[in-house]
Amino acid sequence: MKKEIRLVNKVKRLIRRLGCPRWLHRYGPKKYEFLHHLTALLVRFFCRLSYRRVKYLLDLMDLKCPSKSALQYTAKKLNSGFWQRVLRVTSGKPYLVAIDSTGLSRTNPSYHYLRRIDGKFPKVPIKLSVAFDTKRKKFCAAKVRVLPAHDLRDARLLLDRSKPKIAMLDKGYNSERLCEYAFENRIAIMIPKKSNAKRGFHRKNMLKQFRLRTYHRRSLVESGNSSIKRKYGSSVSSKKARTIRTEVYGRLACHNIFSYFLWRFRTELLVGTQ
Repeated sequence: MKKEIRLVNKVKRLIRRLGCPRWLHRYGPKKYEFLHHLTALLVRFFCRLSYRRVKYLLDLMDLKCPSKSALQYTAKKLNSGFWQRVLRVTSGKPYLVAIDSTGLSRTNPSYHYLRRIDGKFPKVPIKLSVAFDTKRKKFCAAKVRVLPAHDLRDARLLLDRSKPKIAMLDKGYNSERLCEYAFENRIAIMIPKKSNAKRGFHRKNMLKQFRLRTYHRRSLVESGNSSIKRKYGSSVSSKKARTIRTEVYGRLACHNIFSYFLWRFRTELLVGTQ
């Protein structure tokens, strides 16, 4: 039996596994289902379109799509808890994860114009910390902050949400409290030795279990962050914190969902050329 790989069937199965209702509001007009809202948002994130353009595109393709304002309201209503469940469902149960963080800019200005007017280059206020499954190449958990923060603040949260057996982190996460948390939850963490941090029972115990060959897989999370920026852009167009989180989480969900499509399409091309 041939497998269905259409986006609509993929979103339907995702909504069933999440246990989401058919309608967004039980007292509202029953014109558009939650399926139509979520499909339009995923198409917007994947194609890097605005709300108005994704509405125009789906209307040209004769597909049901809510209005621009309805999509904006849905993007504001979906909280981080919903997107964490989406990442958990689309990634599966990981065994070995790599944790790292990256930055995203709020706008994407023309650097040629900034040089001409002697303007200041924009800062990077949006911080994205992710837990990346190095076997399936998917994002298991994420945390989005609209203000700069230290990498260590989100490490325990990512470990708690992904629940791996082995985790790899860089020197910025070398902390006695994090090693103690990993020991209590039976998680083997791989963090290289830090020159100015030598004390701590759990830190020394962690260094005894350190394996360089396993730690070298941490570079896969940097490749995952790079792929997100290359495919969906390194800046966000949203202005408020809720819509910024929805846009960033939606890109990670698109990476998990469409990675199967790209793998299948590449496999069919290789088989067809032989």
